[in-house]
Formats: sequence, structure tokens, C-alpha cells
Amino acid sequence: MTYSYTQISQYLTCPRRYRHRYLDGWKEKDSRANMLFGRAFEIALGAYFRAEDPGEVFFREWSACKAQCQQFCKGDTWDRMLEQGIMLLIRLCQEDRVRVRKPKQNLQIKFGRQIGKNDFVAYIDGIGELDGKPCLLEWKTSSSRYPEEPRGLLALDQQLVCYSWMTGIADVAQIVFVRKRLVEVQYLRTTISEEQRQEFSHLVEDTIRRIESAEFLPHSGIRFPQNPCTTCPYVGLCLGQQEMIDVRLVRRPGAENLGWLDELNY
Repeated sequence: MTYSYTQISQYLTCPRRYRHRYLDGWKEKDSRANMLFGRAFEIALGAYFRAEDPGEVFFREWSACKAQCQQFCKGDTWDRMLEQGIMLLIRLCQEDRVRVRKPKQNLQIKFGRQIGKNDFVAYIDGIGELDGKPCLLEWKTSSSRYPEEPRGLLALDQQLVCYSWMTGIADVAQIVFVRKRLVEVQYLRTTISEEQRQEFSHLVEDTIRRIESAEFLPHSGIRFPQNPCTTCPYVGLCLGQQEMIDVRLVRRPGAENLGWLDELNY
């Protein structure tokens, strides 16, 4: 079995959600504009570091998503997001703080390691330099700024801890492309300790053990003010509401034959 950070994260958020996604075969429809924007923008970043025309690449990729974009956040439109993407690429170029040497080798790099009889894989956005200092790089697109206080907060980001664990690189940076009225690029940097990497290793091993023991009890999140169930794409399955399922989800062919899982004793 092959695992990834996304699978571990989804299980820790809600084991039942993990089951819906990875065992029952349900998948969120690719209709959220911000998700499609992030994919198109990441392709444009690759073009930027390869000394190609990132604006042209972004326009092409974002145009290809136009028909899919059905869910926009408040105030967003396809045209507005196109303008923001172009302005963010210009800002990145003007500030010139991030370098990736040999981009064909150092962008979207696959790392893997053995966890017992299982494989664990991670795709790292990049390995390069921020302000001339070598580090692991992660790209993020967001409609609001990431918090920078208290100092050291970024070191608690589990995804960055995972990437540091996979690569052995302690210095990590998160480059956040903020889509707002005046676009901004945040350059956030931190160091992941060896203790954090070891703790994450134990967390992965324990989570895989629970998954393979078929522990898929739901973690209900309906409690004000933290209501994660209300934004979960799989909430229609938990509520048994077919209309919500049809709007937000599609199912992998053949996955409907997994009814035997319902007979497991949790």
C-alpha cells in the first residue's frame, strides 16, 4: 500500500472521511475555482523558473479551466482571478527573492520511503534558495494573508514537517501568493527540528496501523464556532442526502462493490 501526507491528514481529520475518499471511491468534483487556480498557477511557476513566459502559460492553463469553474468565492470571477494571477507572477519576478537552479530536477520532486511493508511518497514543490539561503520550497495560493505571529508558528505546519522528514532538509520556506485587491507574495521561513521529524514518523506509523485495523469512526465537527463538517465535501454521505452528493461528489467506477466494509466491526 502507498500512503501520502494527504491520506494521513485526511484520516486524522476524520477517519470516516478517509473511508469515503480512499476506500468507497468518492471524490470531490473539480469545480472550485480557487483549487483550479492553484493548479494553473503552479504550472506557471514551473515556467517562470524554466525561464519561459509564465504569464502566457498561466493564461493558457487558466483558460482551459474556465468551463470547470462553477464555484467562486465571494467577489471572485474568472477575469478577476486571471488578473490576480498575472499580477502575482509580476510581483514574484520583480522581487526576485526565490531561485531554483536546475528546475527540471528541482521542481515537483518525488521522494519515497518504506514504512514497514508500505510505501510513503511525497511530491516536493521545489528545492532552491530564498534570499540566497538554500531551503525546501512550498507554494501556496490564498485569498488572505497567512499569519506570521507568534514567531515560530510556521514550524507547526504538519505538511512542512512531513516534507522535512521525507527529505532530511531542516530549513523550509513557504511562498504564499495572496490574491487580494493589492496582491502580495509572502516569504515565510522556518526550521524543522529532528525531534519534530521523529514525532511525525511515529504519527505516520500509528495512523497507518489504525487504517489497516479498519478504524473508521466518524469525528463529528458540528460544534460552534469550529464546524468542519459544514465545509466537508463528504457531508452529504454522512447525512444521507443524495442531492448534496450529486452536487459535490463523483464516484470512481467499480468502487460501489466495497459494501463488505460495512460489515466490519469497529
